[in-house]
Amino acid sequence: MANKQALRELQQRLAQRMQAVREQPQAASWLAVESAGLGLLLPLRQSGEIFTPVPITPVPYTLPWLLGVANLRGGLHTVVDLAQYLGLRDAVAPTPAQRLVSVHAELGLNCALLVDQLLGLRTDAQLRPDDAADTTGRPSFARVSLRDEQGRPWQVLDLEALAQSWSFLQIVAA
Repeated sequence: MANKQALRELQQRLAQRMQAVREQPQAASWLAVESAGLGLLLPLRQSGEIFTPVPITPVPYTLPWLLGVANLRGGLHTVVDLAQYLGLRDAVAPTPAQRLVSVHAELGLNCALLVDQLLGLRTDAQLRPDDAADTTGRPSFARVSLRDEQGRPWQVLDLEALAQSWSFLQIVAA
């Protein structure tokens, strides 16, 4: 009987701790990355794990920005060169600083984005709207621009909107 009571108390303490963590404001909201010299902010809630580059198996008849597929922690993920997809460069040149950032599993897309380098985490308090940025004609996943305290511009990428974008899902070369 004492064991059941102790277990019940442990469960209550764990539930209280989990609730307290949920209610605390999140310190960082953004993963800052760079692709082809462009500062990009990926929402932490939409980002998955970060991986060092692994061998990528090319997939024939796909668009050039889809580099292929890779095994990331036992799961098969498509690998997209983010800079090439955004039209910032033609081809990827491997560098030691490159990383793969997976899209969060809740978005229903086994995909990892190749970025040139990680630049750390950012909070909302460190950023302000970039009123000078012209967002007309931008795709739905890239409509918000911010600036940091040093004046560097950052493009926000909504990974959920990207994962639902027709141009992102159409990977077959014509």
